[in-house]
Amino acid sequence: MKIVTCNSNNALAESIATKLKKPLCKSSIKRFADMEIFVEILENVRGEDVFVIQSTSYPANDNLMELLITIDALKRGSAKRITAVIPYFGYARQDRKTGPRTPITAKLVSNLITNAGADRVLTLDLHAGQIQGFFDIPTDNLYSAPIFIRDIKKNYKKNITFVSPDVGGITKARDIATQLKSDIAIMDKRRAEPGKSEVMNVIGNVKNKTCIIIDDIVDSAGTLCNAAKAIKKKGAKDIAAYITHGVFSGKAIAKISKSPIKRIIVTDSIEATQSAKNSTKINILSVAPLLSEAIKRISSEKSVSVLFD
Repeated sequence: MKIVTCNSNNALAESIATKLKKPLCKSSIKRFADMEIFVEILENVRGEDVFVIQSTSYPANDNLMELLITIDALKRGSAKRITAVIPYFGYARQDRKTGPRTPITAKLVSNLITNAGADRVLTLDLHAGQIQGFFDIPTDNLYSAPIFIRDIKKNYKKNITFVSPDVGGITKARDIATQLKSDIAIMDKRRAEPGKSEVMNVIGNVKNKTCIIIDDIVDSAGTLCNAAKAIKKKGAKDIAAYITHGVFSGKAIAKISKSPIKRIIVTDSIEATQSAKNSTKINILSVAPLLSEAIKRISSEKSVSVLFD
């Protein structure tokens, strides 16, 4: 087995390599003067089972191209099998046509990864489950729920209501609520335009409850903060949020600091910015143990289904 990392999340890649007791494969990723990307694998990979770790987070296009070019370099280096480990799969929110003459970019990206030469994909909390079907190669979509549940049990004991910030997140919130035998509430949200949302109504009882918002992505934090304000008006006692991918674009950190949310937990699927690390409200949980175990099982041809429990 060999582990290769691109540039989007070196800290996570190093943690995974440490847990697997494998050094990262030596490689070089450079830019030409016009910012073209050049990748060189500096070790022999012929006949090897190679795992390429790269989140396609900001800058999404650069990181996606790094991944594609690295896969191509490995393929041309005669790697036996290439698994693209994509903790955060960018463009996942474009999983369907939202209007006339609009793209399904998640499908396009899956085609690019497959055509570049990947034999398998390992990812975490896809924005839409059907994206697994966009790939024509085996795709394992791991869940952050077990990691979140352990932290919730440690920090919150009773009187909890799990909140889905929109209809699309109901399944994730319900699964966690069911395992912890707690109530659920749903936000009725109307989106005026991409990146902006307005919470219209709260469905469920949140009065005097510790409300935990469950979602897969926090980007501009508009939906998250609007949901927190709405449930606070309905009488919520304390508000926290567990969100897999902390994108935190624009003024997201500033919005969160002014919101009624006391604690936000994200994973390190996206490498945290300095402002996120400095925020007193944001805590980061590592997915390195989960991903390293999945990589070990894939390499040894064992089932990964136990990781969903």
